[in-house]
Amino acid sequence: MELASLLEVSVSTVRLDRAVMGVPESRERIKNMAQEAGRKLRSLSRSDIVGDLLELEPNRWALSALRTTREMSFRTTDYLWDNYIYAQASSIAVAVIEAASVIIDSMRGDYKGHAKVGDTLIARAKVGTNKENRYIVSVRTRVGDREIFVGRFIAAVLE
Repeated sequence: MELASLLEVSVSTVRLDRAVMGVPESRERIKNMAQEAGRKLRSLSRSDIVGDLLELEPNRWALSALRTTREMSFRTTDYLWDNYIYAQASSIAVAVIEAASVIIDSMRGDYKGHAKVGDTLIARAKVGTNKENRYIVSVRTRVGDREIFVGRFIAAVLE
């Protein structure tokens, strides 16, 4: 829809052109990316990740998307509970580490904005230094072009 309005053509025209060019639909591309990322996942099961794991390069970086729903918001507003933002960031910080068993030892973070029902949260984890089975993982969460959370996690590999 966004592409159609940007190009000032109908949605069906965009779909037809994509089919002719052999470019799969967005949902199909995301599904394929998620399947590939899931094959590289060791520290969690796919169902333990809050949101959808889109991309994963173990011990380097990972990307996750969380589509927000009414059940995630405060009862009287459209604003998201902060624990969902943290849970997505924490789960991707664990998922990015290539080990059988990983936990979060500590976290320092800042909420820099808010999310509402219907927003899609995009979290990107980046692995920094590691020492003695402990990794520093930075996670940044965005809604569109707004950064809403920045966290620095210490993830520990359990023996």
